[in-house]
Amino acid sequence: MIELLAPAGNIEKLKIAFEYGADAAYLGWKKFSLRNLSGNFTTEELKFAKELASKLGKKIYLTLNIYPYEDDLDEIYNLLLSLKDIEPDALIVSDAGVVALSQQIVPNIPIHLSTQANSSNHLSVNFWKNLGVKRVNLARELSLSDIKSIRERSDVELEVFIHGAMCMSISGRCLLSNFLTGRASNKGECTHPCRWNYFITEETRPDEYFPIFEDERGAYIFNSKDLCGIFYLPDLISMGIDSLKIEGRMKSLYYLANVVRVYRKAIDSYYQSKDTFKVKDEWLQELNAVSNRSYTNGFFESRNTLGMQNLESSGYIRNFKFIGMVIQVNGNEMVVEARNKILKGDNCEIISKDFFNMKFKFENIYNLEGEAIDFVQPMSKFIIKGDFSDIPPYSILRSLEISPTS
Repeated sequence: MIELLAPAGNIEKLKIAFEYGADAAYLGWKKFSLRNLSGNFTTEELKFAKELASKLGKKIYLTLNIYPYEDDLDEIYNLLLSLKDIEPDALIVSDAGVVALSQQIVPNIPIHLSTQANSSNHLSVNFWKNLGVKRVNLARELSLSDIKSIRERSDVELEVFIHGAMCMSISGRCLLSNFLTGRASNKGECTHPCRWNYFITEETRPDEYFPIFEDERGAYIFNSKDLCGIFYLPDLISMGIDSLKIEGRMKSLYYLANVVRVYRKAIDSYYQSKDTFKVKDEWLQELNAVSNRSYTNGFFESRNTLGMQNLESSGYIRNFKFIGMVIQVNGNEMVVEARNKILKGDNCEIISKDFFNMKFKFENIYNLEGEAIDFVQPMSKFIIKGDFSDIPPYSILRSLEISPTS
């Protein structure tokens, strides 16, 4: 069965990824990952992550995919030494030098080549295979036809991004953040200036700003829609792709839980009945229920980028609000940790890993001392009384109030 690979920005997200159906998770150390601004993992947390994954029969892949400079190498060397005792199931690497160093220090840890390496043809894929790389995460700029051709001409493991944010630069190798903020994208510090709004100016009139199109907010000329590849699951599975990857180490627990459970359900449904598989409306509704910048099919149909840009806004569409997570259920009492303010009388929906959705209203809410309360502050724990026997821990609470596009 094809692997479902999910992002894990911290320990809590790792638990959610596994709970909601991911077979493996990719995560970063505190440095040298392309998402240095997410929570990431200390060395001790990496040990815990490996122990948790092994216990559950899952895998963890450590991202070491920056393009390092000379003054990074000593620290990378020491990190690799520390991995001898942890042994993640793979290292995700972009740089040829780090590939060589990893093979020298931890030859027993498989290497997965990052999409940052821009492997877009079978010759490139086989080149890396001959250097000892076990898996290649293909460039995002490939069509299904391209991917199939590579699969037919290489026996190395292949990984493909299936869902999440898209970078406006080839394989994510962007310098906008470097130039505009001094923070290097290729060292994990991207500030996402491609999401900002832009105007143009004429050289002799520096104080006059001209919109590139008719919108008072400016033009989002670099801004891509988000990828949603759920319709291409049958194609990718049948051609022999080994892993489907979800983007989003900096996204919320709610985003992670809902996207992972949709793709888990879709993958399982395909294997249960390949001939009659069809993308269900409820899956699409749930993917639209998480924050997104509207969706695109990416390059799966064609390498032509027409229609992939979101020229109207760089903001997210947020139809639901993540308001809490179930910690435990004891009989008719459910302990919840709030993530947003909750008022008595608010409407809510609980979603679980089993694709179970339950609507209810906050009426009988209590603090941990058993006292009735009228509201709950973010990050505080509280008790809801009622019939929640079917609700498992790590279920997510979301608000039913729909907010406008931001």
